[in-house]
Amino acid sequence: MGINKIIVLSHSGYGVDLVVAAANPSVDIIVGGHTNTYLSNESDRAEGPYPTMVGTTAIVSAYAYGKFLGELNVTFDDSGVITEATGEPIIMDGGVNEDEAAVARIAELAVPLDEIRNSVVAQTTEAIDGDRSNCRARECQMGNLVADAMLDRVADQGVTIAIQNGGGLRASIDAGPVTMGEVLTVLPFQNTLATFQMTGANVIATLENGVSQVEEGAGRFPQVAGIRFEWDAAAEPGSRIVEVTLADGSAIDPEAVYGVVTNNFMRSGGDGYSVMETEGMNAYDYGPGLEIVVVDYMLAHGDYTPYLDGRISEK
Repeated sequence: MGINKIIVLSHSGYGVDLVVAAANPSVDIIVGGHTNTYLSNESDRAEGPYPTMVGTTAIVSAYAYGKFLGELNVTFDDSGVITEATGEPIIMDGGVNEDEAAVARIAELAVPLDEIRNSVVAQTTEAIDGDRSNCRARECQMGNLVADAMLDRVADQGVTIAIQNGGGLRASIDAGPVTMGEVLTVLPFQNTLATFQMTGANVIATLENGVSQVEEGAGRFPQVAGIRFEWDAAAEPGSRIVEVTLADGSAIDPEAVYGVVTNNFMRSGGDGYSVMETEGMNAYDYGPGLEIVVVDYMLAHGDYTPYLDGRISEK
């Protein structure tokens, strides 16, 4: 088509970016994310140079949380091949002046949003732990809350299993009044409730995907309700699930069909959950927003007390 400059906006991690660059030399630039990789030519804490060159492909990544602004200057020849690529992440500290007009406009637009964010929607007797290091590796309090709320919402539809990706839980909640802003910080993606049916064998396959990248801190780790499972971190990915039992204590039946609830991101194959997309039956992806489901659940249960009950265990 005559296009000779190709830039990939990636959210697959630095390691994957290196592989993609090596396999696709026609890609000129990869702007990476997901692993929060800090690349720099000046810092001894960087994981590689900025940019990292793989052949003539320039890979850049500027850590996370808006702490740096990545700057890359590239020169192409007439064929669209990079002849020079230079740059360095710029730290966004107190030495960078805010744009006054933008700050004023943001403040203006924030007024009606602040009314929503600051509205108290529930109460919790203790802080609810949603730390990523827990929710992406083991049973966590926030995972139990969200999975319980999901299952409670659709239990009257014959759904008995809830699965929520730990990476979809983005914060903890302090003890006391819970604001809508706090709930939206935990669940910022506007995911909707999704229900479908799946065989027990595919439920197990789903859980295998969930525990397949724990070492990498991947967001796919499954927080659950309605089932309990044991897994073995020492086993090879794909064979880590040791046991899955139902709420009544019986073993899951690989041949039986179960009602499952999750979020629409996972149901459409996100976080590696392709089995939900390809094997899920009678799927409905347009339920209420997950944040509304959690708020309604907490309201219905008065002062909420976070807990762990051993529903996820490691061998």
